[in-house]
Amino acid sequence: NSLTITHPEWYVKDGNGNFTPPPGTNWTDVIQLDYSEQELRDYMIEAMKFWITEVDVDGFRCDAVSFIPLDFWEEAIAELKNIKPEIFMLAEDDGTEYQTAGFDMSYGWGLYGFGEGILVNIANEINNANFINGYSTLENTNYSSSHYRMYFTSNHDENSWYGTVFELFGDAAEVFAVLTSTFRSMPLIYSGQEAGLDHRLLFFDKDEITWQPHPFAEIYKSLLHLKKENKALWNGNEGGQLQRVLTTNNPAIFAFVREKENYKVFGIFNLTDSVRTFTLQGNLYTGNYRNVFTNDSILFNENAEVTLPAWGYRVYEIGSGITGIEDETSLPEEFILYQNYPNPFNPGTSIRYAVGSRKFVSLKVYDILGNEVAALVNEEKPEGDYEVTFNASALASGVYFYNLIAANYTASKKMMLLK
Repeated sequence: NSLTITHPEWYVKDGNGNFTPPPGTNWTDVIQLDYSEQELRDYMIEAMKFWITEVDVDGFRCDAVSFIPLDFWEEAIAELKNIKPEIFMLAEDDGTEYQTAGFDMSYGWGLYGFGEGILVNIANEINNANFINGYSTLENTNYSSSHYRMYFTSNHDENSWYGTVFELFGDAAEVFAVLTSTFRSMPLIYSGQEAGLDHRLLFFDKDEITWQPHPFAEIYKSLLHLKKENKALWNGNEGGQLQRVLTTNNPAIFAFVREKENYKVFGIFNLTDSVRTFTLQGNLYTGNYRNVFTNDSILFNENAEVTLPAWGYRVYEIGSGITGIEDETSLPEEFILYQNYPNPFNPGTSIRYAVGSRKFVSLKVYDILGNEVAALVNEEKPEGDYEVTFNASALASGVYFYNLIAANYTASKKMMLLK
Protein backbone atom coordinates (compact mmCIF):
# COMPACT_ATOMS: atom_id res chain seq x y z
CA ASN A 1 0.00 0.00 0.00
CA SER A 2 1.72 3.17 -1.20
CA LEU A 3 -0.12 5.29 1.36
CA THR A 4 1.95 3.71 4.13
CA ILE A 5 4.93 5.43 2.47
CA THR A 6 3.38 8.72 1.40
CA HIS A 7 1.10 9.19 4.42
CA PRO A 8 2.23 6.99 7.33
CA GLU A 9 0.54 9.47 9.68
CA TRP A 10 -2.83 8.21 8.41
CA TYR A 11 -2.33 4.89 10.21
CA VAL A 12 -2.53 3.77 13.83
CA LYS A 13 0.80 2.47 15.20
CA ASP A 14 1.79 0.60 18.34
CA GLY A 15 4.39 1.75 20.87
CA ASN A 16 7.19 0.54 18.60
CA GLY A 17 5.91 2.44 15.58
CA ASN A 18 4.50 -0.63 13.83
CA PHE A 19 1.24 -0.63 11.92
CA THR A 20 -1.56 -2.47 13.73
CA PRO A 21 -4.63 -4.48 12.68
CA PRO A 22 -8.08 -3.21 13.65
CA PRO A 23 -8.49 -3.40 17.46
CA GLY A 24 -9.75 -6.72 18.76
CA THR A 25 -8.99 -8.63 15.54
CA ASN A 26 -6.26 -10.92 14.26
CA TRP A 27 -6.73 -9.74 10.68
CA THR A 28 -3.56 -9.84 8.62
CA ASP A 29 -4.81 -8.39 5.34
CA VAL A 30 -5.57 -4.85 6.58
CA ILE A 31 -4.10 -2.28 8.97
CA GLN A 32 -5.96 0.30 11.03
CA LEU A 33 -6.52 3.78 9.61
CA ASP A 34 -6.47 6.79 11.93
CA TYR A 35 -9.73 8.64 11.39
CA SER A 36 -8.66 11.48 13.67
CA GLU A 37 -6.72 12.71 10.63
CA GLN A 38 -9.05 14.96 8.62
CA GLU A 39 -6.89 14.61 5.49
CA LEU A 40 -7.46 10.85 5.62
CA ARG A 41 -11.22 11.38 5.89
CA ASP A 42 -11.16 13.72 2.90
CA TYR A 43 -9.12 11.19 0.91
CA MET A 44 -11.52 8.34 1.69
CA ILE A 45 -14.57 10.41 0.78
CA GLU A 46 -12.98 11.53 -2.48
CA ALA A 47 -12.25 7.89 -3.34
CA MET A 48 -15.93 7.04 -2.87
CA LYS A 49 -16.97 10.07 -4.93
CA PHE A 50 -14.79 8.79 -7.79
CA TRP A 51 -16.92 5.66 -8.11
CA ILE A 52 -20.06 7.80 -8.35
CA THR A 53 -18.84 10.46 -10.77
CA GLU A 54 -16.69 8.23 -12.98
CA VAL A 55 -18.43 4.84 -12.88
CA ASP A 56 -21.95 5.81 -11.73
CA VAL A 57 -22.21 3.00 -9.17
CA ASP A 58 -25.61 2.42 -7.58
CA GLY A 59 -24.28 2.24 -4.03
CA PHE A 60 -21.78 0.93 -1.52
CA ARG A 61 -21.77 -2.06 0.82
CA CYS A 62 -19.68 -0.86 3.72
CA ASP A 63 -17.88 -3.73 5.44
CA ALA A 64 -17.21 -3.78 9.19
CA VAL A 65 -18.67 -0.30 9.63
CA SER A 66 -18.34 -0.43 13.41
CA PHE A 67 -14.53 -0.25 13.07
CA ILE A 68 -14.89 3.26 11.62
CA PRO A 69 -16.15 6.27 13.62
CA LEU A 70 -19.85 6.96 13.16
CA ASP A 71 -19.27 10.65 12.48
CA PHE A 72 -17.14 9.69 9.47
CA TRP A 73 -20.09 7.85 7.96
CA GLU A 74 -22.37 10.80 8.69
CA GLU A 75 -19.95 13.13 6.91
CA ALA A 76 -19.29 10.79 4.00
CA ILE A 77 -22.90 9.84 3.31
CA ALA A 78 -24.04 13.47 3.38
CA GLU A 79 -21.43 14.37 0.75
CA LEU A 80 -22.17 11.32 -1.42
CA LYS A 81 -25.92 11.92 -1.40
CA ASN A 82 -25.30 15.56 -2.28
CA ILE A 83 -23.75 14.29 -5.53
CA LYS A 84 -26.21 11.45 -6.15
CA PRO A 85 -29.27 11.56 -3.85
CA GLU A 86 -30.36 8.03 -4.80
CA ILE A 87 -27.02 6.42 -3.92
CA PHE A 88 -27.77 3.31 -1.85
CA MET A 89 -25.76 2.74 1.33
CA LEU A 90 -25.65 -0.68 3.03
CA ALA A 91 -24.10 -1.08 6.49
CA GLU A 92 -22.74 -4.48 7.46
CA ASP A 93 -23.99 -4.06 11.01
CA ASP A 94 -27.11 -4.44 13.15
CA GLY A 95 -26.89 -1.18 15.12
CA THR A 96 -29.80 1.24 15.03
CA GLU A 97 -27.37 4.16 14.87
CA TYR A 98 -26.58 3.42 11.23
CA GLN A 99 -30.04 4.43 10.05
CA THR A 100 -29.61 7.88 11.61
CA ALA A 101 -26.13 8.11 10.09
CA GLY A 102 -27.74 7.96 6.65
CA PHE A 103 -27.44 4.30 5.69
CA ASP A 104 -30.40 3.04 3.67
CA MET A 105 -30.14 -0.59 4.77
CA SER A 106 -28.46 -2.67 7.46
CA TYR A 107 -27.92 -6.37 8.20
CA GLY A 108 -30.50 -8.33 10.20
CA TRP A 109 -27.84 -10.24 12.13
CA GLY A 110 -30.21 -11.04 14.99
CA LEU A 111 -32.39 -13.27 12.83
CA TYR A 112 -29.31 -15.16 11.74
CA GLY A 113 -25.60 -14.36 11.84
CA PHE A 114 -22.18 -15.58 12.96
CA GLY A 115 -23.49 -19.12 13.24
CA GLU A 116 -26.07 -18.00 15.78
CA GLY A 117 -29.44 -16.27 15.97
CA ILE A 118 -33.12 -17.17 16.03
CA LEU A 119 -33.10 -19.35 12.90
CA VAL A 120 -30.27 -21.55 14.19
CA ASN A 121 -31.98 -21.82 17.56
CA ILE A 122 -35.26 -22.85 15.92
CA ALA A 123 -33.48 -25.52 13.88
CA ASN A 124 -31.92 -26.77 17.12
CA GLU A 125 -35.28 -26.63 18.96
CA ILE A 126 -34.03 -23.95 21.39
CA ASN A 127 -36.39 -21.22 20.13
CA ASN A 128 -39.85 -21.54 18.57
CA ALA A 129 -42.07 -19.57 16.19
CA ASN A 130 -42.97 -17.01 18.87
CA PHE A 131 -39.37 -15.77 18.79
CA ILE A 132 -39.82 -14.80 15.12
CA ASN A 133 -42.80 -12.69 16.10
CA GLY A 134 -40.88 -11.08 18.96
CA TYR A 135 -38.01 -10.28 16.62
CA SER A 136 -40.38 -8.70 14.09
CA THR A 137 -41.94 -6.56 16.82
CA LEU A 138 -38.52 -5.30 17.92
CA GLU A 139 -37.58 -4.55 14.31
CA ASN A 140 -40.68 -2.38 13.96
CA THR A 141 -39.83 -0.59 17.20
CA ASN A 142 -36.12 -0.04 16.58
CA TYR A 143 -36.06 0.82 12.89
CA SER A 144 -37.86 3.40 10.83
CA SER A 145 -40.20 2.04 8.17
CA SER A 146 -38.09 3.89 5.59
CA HIS A 147 -34.92 2.05 6.67
CA TYR A 148 -34.49 -1.31 4.96
CA ARG A 149 -33.35 -4.40 6.84
CA MET A 150 -31.62 -7.28 5.04
CA TYR A 151 -32.40 -10.89 6.00
CA PHE A 152 -30.56 -14.00 4.87
CA THR A 153 -29.66 -17.60 5.57
CA SER A 154 -26.11 -17.28 4.23
CA ASN A 155 -23.50 -14.81 3.03
CA HIS A 156 -19.76 -14.83 2.31
CA ASP A 157 -18.80 -14.85 6.01
CA GLU A 158 -21.41 -17.36 7.12
CA ASN A 159 -20.73 -19.91 4.39
CA SER A 160 -16.95 -19.88 4.79
CA TRP A 161 -16.61 -19.67 8.56
CA TYR A 162 -19.78 -21.23 9.98
CA GLY A 163 -21.09 -23.64 7.36
CA THR A 164 -23.54 -24.14 4.52
CA VAL A 165 -27.27 -23.73 5.08
CA PHE A 166 -27.56 -27.50 5.09
CA GLU A 167 -24.95 -27.84 7.82
CA LEU A 168 -26.56 -25.12 9.94
CA PHE A 169 -30.25 -25.70 9.36
CA GLY A 170 -30.58 -29.24 8.03
CA ASP A 171 -34.10 -29.93 6.75
CA ALA A 172 -35.15 -26.40 7.77
CA ALA A 173 -32.94 -24.75 5.12
CA GLU A 174 -35.74 -24.51 2.56
CA VAL A 175 -38.44 -23.10 4.85
CA PHE A 176 -35.97 -20.51 6.18
CA ALA A 177 -35.10 -19.50 2.60
CA VAL A 178 -38.78 -18.85 1.88
CA LEU A 179 -39.35 -17.07 5.19
CA THR A 180 -36.43 -14.66 4.77
CA SER A 181 -37.54 -13.91 1.19
CA THR A 182 -41.01 -12.76 2.30
CA PHE A 183 -40.25 -11.40 5.78
CA ARG A 184 -40.54 -7.62 6.30
CA SER A 185 -37.87 -6.15 4.02
CA MET A 186 -34.97 -7.09 1.71
CA PRO A 187 -33.77 -10.68 1.16
CA LEU A 188 -30.15 -11.54 0.40
CA ILE A 189 -29.38 -14.61 -1.71
CA TYR A 190 -25.73 -15.63 -1.51
CA SER A 191 -23.92 -16.87 -4.61
CA GLY A 192 -24.76 -20.49 -5.32
CA GLN A 193 -27.75 -20.81 -3.01
CA GLU A 194 -30.02 -21.19 -6.02
CA ALA A 195 -27.81 -24.11 -7.09
CA GLY A 196 -27.95 -25.77 -3.68
CA LEU A 197 -24.41 -24.75 -2.66
CA ASP A 198 -23.35 -27.55 -0.33
CA HIS A 199 -19.72 -26.79 0.51
CA ARG A 200 -17.89 -24.03 2.32
CA LEU A 201 -16.17 -21.73 -0.16
CA LEU A 202 -12.58 -20.82 0.65
CA PHE A 203 -12.50 -17.25 1.90
CA PHE A 204 -9.14 -16.02 0.63
CA ASP A 205 -8.61 -18.35 -2.33
CA LYS A 206 -10.39 -19.01 -5.60
CA ASP A 207 -13.05 -21.64 -5.00
CA GLU A 208 -15.61 -22.17 -7.74
CA ILE A 209 -19.31 -22.82 -7.25
CA THR A 210 -20.71 -25.95 -8.88
CA TRP A 211 -23.63 -24.67 -10.92
CA GLN A 212 -26.13 -27.49 -11.05
CA PRO A 213 -29.91 -27.93 -11.33
CA HIS A 214 -31.51 -27.70 -7.90
CA PRO A 215 -35.09 -27.20 -6.59
CA PHE A 216 -33.99 -23.98 -4.88
CA ALA A 217 -33.64 -22.34 -8.31
CA GLU A 218 -37.36 -22.52 -9.05
CA ILE A 219 -38.23 -21.57 -5.46
CA TYR A 220 -36.11 -18.41 -5.59
CA LYS A 221 -37.35 -17.63 -9.09
CA SER A 222 -40.97 -17.70 -7.90
CA LEU A 223 -40.20 -15.70 -4.77
CA LEU A 224 -38.26 -12.96 -6.54
CA HIS A 225 -40.93 -12.68 -9.21
CA LEU A 226 -43.51 -12.34 -6.45
CA LYS A 227 -41.49 -9.64 -4.72
CA LYS A 228 -41.22 -7.68 -7.94
CA GLU A 229 -44.88 -7.94 -8.92
CA ASN A 230 -46.74 -7.86 -5.58
CA LYS A 231 -46.59 -4.50 -3.80
CA ALA A 232 -47.20 -6.12 -0.42
CA LEU A 233 -43.59 -7.37 -0.52
CA TRP A 234 -42.04 -4.10 -1.62
CA ASN A 235 -39.55 -2.51 0.75
CA GLY A 236 -40.00 0.21 3.35
CA ASN A 237 -43.01 2.47 3.10
CA GLU A 238 -43.78 1.13 -0.37
CA GLY A 239 -44.63 -2.33 0.99
CA GLY A 240 -47.03 -3.81 3.51
CA GLN A 241 -46.30 -4.15 7.22
CA LEU A 242 -46.02 -7.69 8.53
CA GLN A 243 -48.98 -8.71 10.72
CA ARG A 244 -48.96 -12.06 12.49
CA VAL A 245 -51.86 -14.44 11.93
CA LEU A 246 -52.52 -16.37 15.14
CA THR A 247 -53.22 -20.11 15.12
CA THR A 248 -54.13 -22.78 17.63
CA ASN A 249 -50.42 -23.69 17.77
CA ASN A 250 -48.46 -20.44 17.88
CA PRO A 251 -45.21 -21.98 19.22
CA ALA A 252 -44.99 -24.24 16.15
CA ILE A 253 -46.55 -22.10 13.42
CA PHE A 254 -45.55 -18.65 12.23
CA ALA A 255 -48.14 -17.19 9.86
CA PHE A 256 -48.46 -13.62 8.64
CA VAL A 257 -50.04 -11.34 6.09
CA ARG A 258 -48.52 -8.33 4.37
CA GLU A 259 -50.96 -6.06 2.57
CA LYS A 260 -50.59 -2.93 0.45
CA GLU A 261 -53.47 -1.36 -1.48
CA ASN A 262 -55.12 -4.28 -3.31
CA TYR A 263 -52.07 -6.53 -2.95
CA LYS A 264 -51.68 -9.17 -0.28
CA VAL A 265 -49.30 -11.99 0.64
CA PHE A 266 -50.18 -14.69 3.17
CA GLY A 267 -47.42 -16.99 4.43
CA ILE A 268 -47.74 -20.02 6.71
CA PHE A 269 -44.62 -21.73 8.10
CA ASN A 270 -44.29 -24.88 10.19
CA LEU A 271 -41.11 -24.27 12.20
CA THR A 272 -40.86 -27.76 13.69
CA ASP A 273 -39.68 -31.19 12.60
CA SER A 274 -43.17 -32.73 12.98
CA VAL A 275 -46.38 -32.69 10.93
CA ARG A 276 -48.74 -30.06 12.35
CA THR A 277 -52.50 -29.61 11.96
CA PHE A 278 -53.88 -26.33 13.28
CA THR A 279 -56.67 -23.78 12.90
CA LEU A 280 -56.15 -20.22 11.69
CA GLN A 281 -57.65 -17.53 13.92
CA GLY A 282 -59.09 -14.09 13.24
CA ASN A 283 -59.87 -12.74 9.79
CA LEU A 284 -56.64 -11.05 8.64
CA TYR A 285 -56.01 -13.87 6.19
CA THR A 286 -59.48 -14.47 4.70
CA GLY A 287 -59.94 -14.21 0.94
CA ASN A 288 -59.33 -15.84 -2.43
CA TYR A 289 -55.64 -16.52 -3.07
CA ARG A 290 -53.24 -18.02 -5.58
CA ASN A 291 -50.64 -20.49 -4.36
CA VAL A 292 -47.34 -18.92 -5.40
CA PHE A 293 -45.65 -22.25 -6.13
CA THR A 294 -48.47 -24.32 -7.66
CA ASN A 295 -50.73 -21.62 -9.18
CA ASP A 296 -53.74 -23.32 -7.53
CA SER A 297 -56.57 -21.10 -6.30
CA ILE A 298 -57.83 -21.39 -2.73
CA LEU A 299 -60.48 -19.68 -0.60
CA PHE A 300 -59.69 -19.12 3.06
CA ASN A 301 -62.63 -18.55 5.39
CA GLU A 302 -62.46 -17.91 9.12
CA ASN A 303 -61.35 -20.84 11.29
CA ALA A 304 -59.70 -22.60 8.35
CA GLU A 305 -57.86 -25.80 9.24
CA VAL A 306 -54.40 -26.37 7.74
CA THR A 307 -51.97 -29.29 7.82
CA LEU A 308 -48.28 -28.77 7.05
CA PRO A 309 -45.49 -31.36 6.91
CA ALA A 310 -42.36 -31.01 9.02
CA TRP A 311 -40.62 -27.76 8.08
CA GLY A 312 -43.43 -27.18 5.56
CA TYR A 313 -44.73 -23.88 4.23
CA ARG A 314 -47.35 -22.28 2.01
CA VAL A 315 -47.22 -18.85 0.39
CA TYR A 316 -50.35 -17.32 -1.16
CA GLU A 317 -50.94 -14.01 -2.89
CA ILE A 318 -53.64 -11.65 -4.12
CA GLY A 319 -53.38 -8.84 -6.61
CA SER A 320 -50.29 -9.27 -8.75
CA GLY A 321 -52.12 -10.88 -11.64
CA ILE A 322 -49.33 -13.47 -11.95
CA THR A 323 -50.53 -16.66 -13.58
CA GLY A 324 -47.10 -18.25 -13.75
CA ILE A 325 -43.64 -17.10 -14.73
CA GLU A 326 -43.34 -16.84 -18.47
CA ASP A 327 -40.28 -18.13 -20.23
CA GLU A 328 -38.47 -14.94 -21.10
CA THR A 329 -37.72 -15.84 -24.71
CA SER A 330 -40.14 -13.46 -26.41
CA LEU A 331 -38.67 -11.03 -28.91
CA PRO A 332 -37.95 -7.48 -27.74
CA GLU A 333 -40.33 -4.69 -28.73
CA GLU A 334 -37.67 -1.97 -28.68
CA PHE A 335 -33.96 -1.28 -28.89
CA ILE A 336 -32.14 -1.54 -25.56
CA LEU A 337 -28.50 -1.20 -24.54
CA TYR A 338 -27.68 -2.80 -21.19
CA GLN A 339 -24.91 -2.07 -18.72
CA ASN A 340 -21.89 -4.28 -19.27
CA TYR A 341 -21.02 -7.02 -16.80
CA PRO A 342 -18.76 -7.25 -14.94
CA ASN A 343 -18.06 -3.57 -14.39
CA PRO A 344 -15.36 -2.65 -13.48
CA PHE A 345 -13.64 -5.41 -15.48
CA ASN A 346 -10.26 -6.87 -16.39
CA PRO A 347 -9.67 -7.71 -19.17
CA GLY A 348 -13.02 -8.91 -20.58
CA THR A 349 -16.64 -7.91 -20.14
CA SER A 350 -19.98 -8.76 -21.76
CA ILE A 351 -22.30 -6.24 -23.39
CA ARG A 352 -25.95 -7.11 -24.04
CA TYR A 353 -28.33 -5.32 -26.36
CA ALA A 354 -31.81 -5.89 -27.78
CA VAL A 355 -32.96 -5.23 -31.34
CA GLY A 356 -36.68 -4.56 -31.75
CA SER A 357 -36.81 -5.02 -35.52
CA ARG A 358 -34.37 -5.86 -38.31
CA LYS A 359 -31.95 -2.94 -38.57
CA PHE A 360 -28.32 -2.14 -39.29
CA VAL A 361 -26.59 -2.10 -35.90
CA SER A 362 -23.36 -0.39 -34.89
CA LEU A 363 -21.78 -1.05 -31.48
CA LYS A 364 -18.44 0.63 -30.88
CA VAL A 365 -16.15 1.37 -27.93
CA TYR A 366 -14.42 4.72 -27.36
CA ASP A 367 -11.82 5.97 -24.92
CA ILE A 368 -12.40 9.01 -22.74
CA LEU A 369 -11.01 11.29 -25.49
CA GLY A 370 -13.54 10.00 -28.01
CA ASN A 371 -11.13 7.83 -29.98
CA GLU A 372 -12.63 4.60 -31.33
CA VAL A 373 -10.84 1.59 -29.81
CA ALA A 374 -13.08 -1.27 -30.95
CA ALA A 375 -15.94 -2.01 -33.36
CA LEU A 376 -17.89 -4.88 -31.81
CA VAL A 377 -20.88 -4.95 -34.18
CA ASN A 378 -21.25 -3.40 -37.61
CA GLU A 379 -23.91 -5.32 -39.53
CA GLU A 380 -27.62 -5.86 -40.03
CA LYS A 381 -29.31 -7.75 -37.19
CA PRO A 382 -32.78 -9.34 -37.02
CA GLU A 383 -34.89 -8.71 -33.94
CA GLY A 384 -33.66 -10.48 -30.83
CA ASP A 385 -31.40 -10.28 -27.79
CA TYR A 386 -27.64 -10.25 -28.34
CA GLU A 387 -24.47 -10.40 -26.29
CA VAL A 388 -20.90 -9.60 -27.32
CA THR A 389 -17.62 -9.83 -25.44
CA PHE A 390 -15.20 -6.92 -25.30
CA ASN A 391 -11.57 -7.85 -24.59
CA ALA A 392 -9.46 -4.93 -23.39
CA SER A 393 -6.22 -6.79 -22.73
CA ALA A 394 -4.34 -4.41 -25.03
CA LEU A 395 -5.78 -1.25 -23.48
CA ALA A 396 -4.78 0.80 -20.45
CA SER A 397 -6.87 1.13 -17.31
CA GLY A 398 -9.45 3.87 -17.42
CA VAL A 399 -12.96 4.91 -18.37
CA TYR A 400 -14.39 3.78 -21.71
CA PHE A 401 -17.72 4.32 -23.43
CA TYR A 402 -19.69 2.01 -25.67
CA ASN A 403 -22.25 3.35 -28.13
CA LEU A 404 -25.12 1.54 -29.87
CA ILE A 405 -26.74 2.95 -33.02
CA ALA A 406 -29.72 1.25 -34.69
CA ALA A 407 -31.93 3.32 -37.01
CA ASN A 408 -33.06 6.34 -34.94
CA TYR A 409 -32.01 4.74 -31.66
CA THR A 410 -28.71 5.66 -30.07
CA ALA A 411 -27.45 5.00 -26.56
CA SER A 412 -24.14 5.14 -24.74
CA LYS A 413 -22.92 3.70 -21.46
CA LYS A 414 -19.78 4.03 -19.39
CA MET A 415 -17.53 1.21 -18.20
CA MET A 416 -14.32 1.00 -16.17
CA LEU A 417 -11.24 -1.07 -17.00
CA LEU A 418 -9.12 -1.75 -13.90
CA LYS A 419 -5.84 -3.63 -14.29
